[in-house]
Amino acid sequence: MIPSSPAAEAPSGSGSDRPAALWHLGWSLACALLLAGVLGGGLAGGASVAFALGAAGLPGLVGQGLWFAQGPRTRLALGAAWAAGVLVCLMLSGGLTGPFGIWVLAPLVAGLTFGRDRERALGATGSLAAAAVGLAAAVSWPIPPLPYLAFLSAVILTGLAAVALLRSRGAAERHGAEEAEARHRLERILAAQPFLSLVLDAEGRVLAAFGRPPQGLEVADLTEEGLVGSAHAPDRPLLMQALKLGQEGAEAEARFAPRRAIDRQVRATVRPTPDGRLLAVLADVTAQQAREAALEAARAEAEALHQGKSRFLANMSHELRTPLNAVLGFSDIMRQRMFGPLPERYLEYATLIHEAGGHLLDLINDVLDMSKIEAERFELSRERFDAREPASAALRLMRLQAYDKDIDLRAALPADPVMVEADKRALKQMILNLLSNAVKFTPRKGSVTLTLEARGGVLEFSVADTGVGVSPADLERLGRPYEQVGDNEKRAMGTGLGLSLVRAMAELHGGRMGVESTLGEGSVFTVRLPVVEAAPRPSGEVVPFPGPAAANSD
Repeated sequence: MIPSSPAAEAPSGSGSDRPAALWHLGWSLACALLLAGVLGGGLAGGASVAFALGAAGLPGLVGQGLWFAQGPRTRLALGAAWAAGVLVCLMLSGGLTGPFGIWVLAPLVAGLTFGRDRERALGATGSLAAAAVGLAAAVSWPIPPLPYLAFLSAVILTGLAAVALLRSRGAAERHGAEEAEARHRLERILAAQPFLSLVLDAEGRVLAAFGRPPQGLEVADLTEEGLVGSAHAPDRPLLMQALKLGQEGAEAEARFAPRRAIDRQVRATVRPTPDGRLLAVLADVTAQQAREAALEAARAEAEALHQGKSRFLANMSHELRTPLNAVLGFSDIMRQRMFGPLPERYLEYATLIHEAGGHLLDLINDVLDMSKIEAERFELSRERFDAREPASAALRLMRLQAYDKDIDLRAALPADPVMVEADKRALKQMILNLLSNAVKFTPRKGSVTLTLEARGGVLEFSVADTGVGVSPADLERLGRPYEQVGDNEKRAMGTGLGLSLVRAMAELHGGRMGVESTLGEGSVFTVRLPVVEAAPRPSGEVVPFPGPAAANSD
């Protein structure tokens, strides 16, 4: 259905309307000739008739503004001038019974020159007002009949009315042609669209169709059987539901297979129109649905491969830890000379085996935990405990490594217990990973500080170091599994799993990990977990963590 463009209400710009201006010029000249005849004595009439002619000719002079502009303000001012001029003319010349009584129709005739409904209505209003005034003037201020003047005024109005009617008819024909051309142009545009637009009634019957129908649908079948009847039987309930939603004023979408080509897929988008009908846009989405199915299959396959990889790594890591524990145990026995002395070279080899085995065990543990998390098999073992306990345990494990690098390891822990409900081992591992990462990338004579405190119901702990820092470009990749940042020397110092485990375990607790870092100055890693049971306690002072000598004296 193509909306009609009302020709009679065609928008007007600020351009001139020369035919209407010429018509008003003719009116002014006719009034001027009559006025000259009255003043020259050739036509009967007194001063009041002369003033009446002057008032009647005034709208013609105002109409000369149409040479320059014919916008809404100009037409409104012209309509007011016509009403006022004819009103004054009739009041001064005896009203409807006077020589100019027929000019009560002049505002309507002037409106005809524009060929638009709005101007005709404005002119008709002015004529009605002039008729009312003219009727009152005929009773209150009668003047002697002036037949010659009345005849001439009738001739003038009749001639100009004929011109106005011809002008209005021509404008109407021109506007009608423009409207027909606009309609045909719009129909051609709609017919060239790559989809099919249907206009439906409330029952779903096809009233009009524009565009190219999808494969398997014919416009004739749609017109005869309706949209629902042209669909494959199993898909018809979906279409009926979409049409019902459209009738209720909502936009709906349904996919269906055409009855004549069930291997195709068509998407119907239904929306209501202002006139109470429905507009359905049909598009062939067979290729799109095939792509979506392929993408979904690829996604499912990728997820299956990823989960299989994670399960494989988890199983392999578990199997590797059993013999590796034996390697560590026997190498530790040899290191401690439990069954007798060993040559120095063999003792050095046993120490290297133990260190390499410990490093390998740490790596396997990280891979095992990350694989469990990725396979969604990592389960938190929540319990109630003091958060300072895993923090202190992690600090004790890192004291020798920090002491060997001459790093000042500090801790700021609350003086009172901080009771939380969380996975104790996971919390210890998060703190240990952050401390290990900080000590690993902090040069000698640097410092590493662990801060732990409760803020409302959130446990917050952070590890600040004076290490090498992280560049802004690497911050985006920080925390991804198996991702390492920095140069090759830095990457050789880690596996890329420590921070990713911290992030993953924090998210399992419903928290998050954040980082602030400046390249060459250091970093601050902060973890916030909503696990605190009690109100926050005041934090203790920052004190140096005891070195090996002090720890051994406990």
